[in-house]
Amino acid sequence: MGNLIERPEYLDRLSMWREKGLIKVITGVRRCGKSTLLRLFMDRLKDEGVPGEQIIALNLDDLRFSDLLDFRNLHDYVNSRTIEDKPAFVFIDEIRNCPDFEKAISSLFLKANLDIYLTGSNAHILSGELATKLSGRYVKIDMLPLSFREYGKIVKITDKRERFLQFMNMGSFPDAAHIADDDLASGQYLEGVYSTVLVKDILDRKSIGDATLLKSVASFLAHYVGSPVTANRIASTLAGMGRRPTSPATIGTYLEALSDSYLFYKVDRYDIKGKAHLKTENKYYICDTWLRNMTLNAFNKDIGRQIENLVFLELSRRGNRVDIGKAGRGTEIDFVAVSNRGTEYYRSRPRSWMMTFWNVSSRP
Repeated sequence: MGNLIERPEYLDRLSMWREKGLIKVITGVRRCGKSTLLRLFMDRLKDEGVPGEQIIALNLDDLRFSDLLDFRNLHDYVNSRTIEDKPAFVFIDEIRNCPDFEKAISSLFLKANLDIYLTGSNAHILSGELATKLSGRYVKIDMLPLSFREYGKIVKITDKRERFLQFMNMGSFPDAAHIADDDLASGQYLEGVYSTVLVKDILDRKSIGDATLLKSVASFLAHYVGSPVTANRIASTLAGMGRRPTSPATIGTYLEALSDSYLFYKVDRYDIKGKAHLKTENKYYICDTWLRNMTLNAFNKDIGRQIENLVFLELSRRGNRVDIGKAGRGTEIDFVAVSNRGTEYYRSRPRSWMMTFWNVSSRP
């Protein structure tokens, strides 16, 4: 849908790790642009002189490659297409569709001339054998939907504030941005993304049977974006709404599933004075504000929470580890952003979130 959207920050990260003896694992919510990123990077390789026969590309969502959902067949297919004594660049999209894929990747990784790139829409891509046998031998690149700057290169709105309101209300998924002027079409598209994540990436893969409870927990997190959340609080709130009592442990399982799908991001609390992460009252932020608007029917409402959510996403997009800061009794720091550039602290009142977002998003 639409033309390919350049994602220079992510492309440069892939280039930085090219042929460094590490597996590149690109993660992120479904439809955020991972497949497009692989295509763009393959184009970059070709522009730099890499012959097409040295590029092996597979999308395991594609029925043409259904035979490769057996890890042995996947291994043999890739192995048969490598050229002795020449580097091969291997791109496998949605690798989690292949059960026991870790066995194939572990074996292929033994070949010195292979440079491997994987994508997945669930955090469990980094579980099992890939995480244990190849610990320290892969690098994870977390991908998000479009930044405000990238969004501005697609839509036709020239006024910055008007463009921002559309960005916040209609979402930042790449394909949706191409049809942002058509409210009905973009809405239907994004509802499809949301349903696919809930069903394909959570209900099916996590063996969670209560779809109604899953949607209730997701709606709770969407409503309380930026507020401290506990499993006990969610269980109590849902029971007060007349739902059959659910244990905090069960709620915890659903919270983990929503985070593993990259639909929500769990943010830890960090005690700045004690130099330690706290285990209670985490906050959650959603991967795209349109999904929150759709879930709660909150378009053009609760602007402060939405902009705070966008600040979190922008800080994360720039490669920061983002925590909530606790500086002392009753003293909160909204965000602590840690990167190789150092540590930055953000504290804002609700009315100044917009200015904070402008400051963060305008940085090079």
